[in-house]
Amino acid sequence: MGEKKQYDLVVVGSGPGGYVAAVRAVQLGFKVACVEKAARLGGVCLNVGCIPSKALLDSSEHFIQAKENFSNHGIRFDNLSFDLAVMMARKEKVVADLTDQVEKLLDRHKIDVFHGTARLESPREVAVTVDDGSPKILSAKNILLATGSETVSVPGISIDGDRIVDSTGALSFDAVPEHLVVVGGGYVGLELGSVWRRLGSAVTVVEMLPKIAATMDGRIIRSLERMLRKQGLDFRLETRVSGVTVTNGTVKVAVEGKDGASTLECDRVLVAVGRRPLTRGLNLEAAGVGTDSRTGHVRVNSRYQTDAETVYAIGDLVPGPALAHKASAEGIAAVENMAGKPGEVNYDAIPAVIYTWPEAAAVGITEETAKERRIPYCVGTYPFSGTGRARCMGETDGFVKLICHSKTDRILGVHILGPRAADMIAEGVLAMEFGAGSEDIARTVHGHPTFSEALMEAAQSARKCSIYTS
Repeated sequence: MGEKKQYDLVVVGSGPGGYVAAVRAVQLGFKVACVEKAARLGGVCLNVGCIPSKALLDSSEHFIQAKENFSNHGIRFDNLSFDLAVMMARKEKVVADLTDQVEKLLDRHKIDVFHGTARLESPREVAVTVDDGSPKILSAKNILLATGSETVSVPGISIDGDRIVDSTGALSFDAVPEHLVVVGGGYVGLELGSVWRRLGSAVTVVEMLPKIAATMDGRIIRSLERMLRKQGLDFRLETRVSGVTVTNGTVKVAVEGKDGASTLECDRVLVAVGRRPLTRGLNLEAAGVGTDSRTGHVRVNSRYQTDAETVYAIGDLVPGPALAHKASAEGIAAVENMAGKPGEVNYDAIPAVIYTWPEAAAVGITEETAKERRIPYCVGTYPFSGTGRARCMGETDGFVKLICHSKTDRILGVHILGPRAADMIAEGVLAMEFGAGSEDIARTVHGHPTFSEALMEAAQSARKCSIYTS
């Protein structure tokens, strides 16, 4: 079947889980190969996910700030406009620069990269079909599956890549939609809906559940929805899409909600209802790798081994949130386990972020979860309007909410809605990783004036000792 090469580890997939694992394996003395079916390394995250979406979010946020808020700082514009083509080109350059860095990283670590489609032949062999059709057999002591996930569609909606798109298509519109209907009120829908709303689209978000961003803390959800409505997003909650038709460039979306059936007319539809593990074509059965019949996730143990002990799986292929940083952490842990070292991931300390503006970020459990589990807890909150830095920037919306155990003081969750929440949450993650209590954050001196002071104040509030609370 062609040329056969020997490796200690073959990584299938070069996303944030795969390429990080490959580099860590080299550091541990492994001879490593990485297989990637796409022309560029980096996986979904770098090419059509995390990175391009954040590039557009930043560009569109700069525009809306200049349009609506700069005048408050005495900065005025005449005939303010934007060039969508330049904005898209900048996004592509950001992606190209980062994927090039990944390529150089793997090259520097002498990792053999094969661009082609991977298929398991056995628990120790991966067949790679390259572009010219010639097969290669990669033999390895261990195999790591890191192929990520793919978008989920909705019955009655056929994604055509033109008028009806998934998240990849919504990153590359050649014109601003007059009306964009977003099916799904999760992270992706809210972020991409925000991009196009800022650039002038009417945006309607259709969500089956009674709330957006359902995994977030209840107070965060309610406040975020209110802020996004104020920005112009329209939400149709407890509403499902029953069908979509396209006629002469006009898209009609049939929806059914609490008030009955109706039709939304628009020119673009974004389907953003979630993702599923991408295992198609991997030939898992040939290696004895099993999956969950309900979710499609690959079954793994605490060491990330599948049913076949030489085959490991990480990232979106296994249970847990579909987050790039989760995949990276699992990739490192899996490789360390292969090397006989103790590798694990603390799933209680994995942050989640929604990159709207203001940003929403969280780590640990929500107040609702604490109630469900009957955990005795205390809550401390503090608004950004009370911090000097937020006042100086004119970014006073939002708050910090800290949940701690009422008997031990150990921090159970940190939830932030506001400016720079994506960066601020790191302090909460570190605190939880080290088993800190609210007193530890409350007694830590924070720079003044900074946004992070709000976290310190929330921690003090949780201990009933804030100088600003009675």
